[in-house]
Amino acid sequence: MVIAMNSSLSLPLWPENTPHARGREPKDTPTLDLYAPFGSRFKDCAVLILPGGGYGMLSSQEGEGFAGFFRLHGFQSYVLNYRLGSDGYRHPVMLEDAARALRLVRSRAPGEGCDPRKIIVVGSSAGGHLAATLLTHWDEGDPENPDPVDRESSRPDLGILCYPVITMGTHTNTWTRDNLLGEHPSLELIGNLSIEKRVTAGTPPCFVWHTWEDAVVPVENALLFVQALRSAGVPFECHLYQEGEHGLGMKEGHPWTGDCIRWLGRRLEA
Repeated sequence: MVIAMNSSLSLPLWPENTPHARGREPKDTPTLDLYAPFGSRFKDCAVLILPGGGYGMLSSQEGEGFAGFFRLHGFQSYVLNYRLGSDGYRHPVMLEDAARALRLVRSRAPGEGCDPRKIIVVGSSAGGHLAATLLTHWDEGDPENPDPVDRESSRPDLGILCYPVITMGTHTNTWTRDNLLGEHPSLELIGNLSIEKRVTAGTPPCFVWHTWEDAVVPVENALLFVQALRSAGVPFECHLYQEGEHGLGMKEGHPWTGDCIRWLGRRLEA
């Protein structure tokens, strides 16, 4: 079992003037919590962790708990506290937070001994949807921007999606969709945020896992995504486990962690 450990540093995504902020409270100020590595295997890699929670809350086991796991393998680990639908925010605010976070992690990488070409995004459930959105809606940055962070690319180098929400259509989790898009989104918005429709050849390689027993986010979400990756010619590894309810996170003994680390070794140590 991975024991969560306190962050050594919390960074605001924007030092001042957070875009589209509805106030000045903590819920209006997205931050990155930094967890320094303990292990050394992946010491030149950084991971950006997006917790789940239906865009209505942030799961600590899928944030701090995941950081505890990845830092044991040497990753410089960041957990994003992004803004939420339960606090009145809607798309594209969550994507703006995730993209800014990825740029910030990349801008910090050289100073932390990390390779800016080895930055992984990890997301679970609704955090998996946000990670998948970033994997398909990234940009190369603005070279003319006076803020050096915004000059960086928001493209992750790899993606890890854990029982992700992918579609906003038939097999979606409606609470997640309502928190992200509101109760009556347009068909255009539903299509744009149904990630199986947004995959291209430029989508980074992904590790995806889900369970057949998941009654909250149907396994069809993972199937739709990997089918889209296959059609676009994007490398992926997908594990569909029979047993396990939604929100497994770092549950002791689940095989996904070993499968994932083996995949990362093949991708990052080749």
